[in-house]
Amino acid sequence: QKFIIDDFGWGLDGRPFPEFDAIHVVRVAGWNHANAKAEANSGFTWTGISSGNPIDWAMKRFNLMGFNITQRSAIIYDHEAEYFTGTTLEGIGQSVVGVLQHPEETINRFVKVMSIKTCKNELLEACQSATGKQWNVQPSPTKTLLDSRRRKHEEGDRGWVLEFAVSQLFDEGSRALICWAWLQRRRKRLWQSSCKNNSGRI
Repeated sequence: QKFIIDDFGWGLDGRPFPEFDAIHVVRVAGWNHANAKAEANSGFTWTGISSGNPIDWAMKRFNLMGFNITQRSAIIYDHEAEYFTGTTLEGIGQSVVGVLQHPEETINRFVKVMSIKTCKNELLEACQSATGKQWNVQPSPTKTLLDSRRRKHEEGDRGWVLEFAVSQLFDEGSRALICWAWLQRRRKRLWQSSCKNNSGRI
C-alpha cells in the first residue's frame, strides 16, 4: 500500500518564514505519523512530494504574483534576474504518476519535483511576447511587502498567508528554490566563467 502525503509544499528542506512555523508543525506531524505507520507495517509505504508553489494556478488567480494579464502590467519584486522554481498543476499530477510508477525508488522518502526554473525577467519577456505588447513595469522591494504582511499577520488579517507566500517566492537569496542542486551547478558555472574571463588580469 502506497500513501502519498497530502502536502505538495516545500518538504523537509524548505526555508519558510517564521510566520509559517505553525503550519509547518502540522505538516511535520503528518510526516511523522506516516513514517510511524510504515515502521509498524511492512506492507505500508509513503512518499512526500516537494513541489513548491503551483506556479501556473497562482499566476492566473492572484495579481499579487506580479503579472496582471488583463492590465498588461507587472510588479517586479527585488532583483529581476533572481531564479526560482515552480510546478504546474499538470506537473504535480505527473509527479504523482511518477511516484506510483517507481514504488521502490520512492519508498518512505520525499522527492523533489519542478516544472520550470525561471526569473521575473524571463516571465515578463514571455508575457510581452505572448501579448505582442510592452507591459507597464513597476519595481517593488519584497521588504515593503513583508512589512505589510507581518502587520496583517499581527492584526489577524487572513490575507497574510497569500502575501507571505508571494514574498517567499520572490525573496532574494533563493528561498523559493526546490532544487538546490541546480542552483549550485549554475553558480559554479558562472564562477568558472568569471574566472576564465578574468584570467591574466591584475
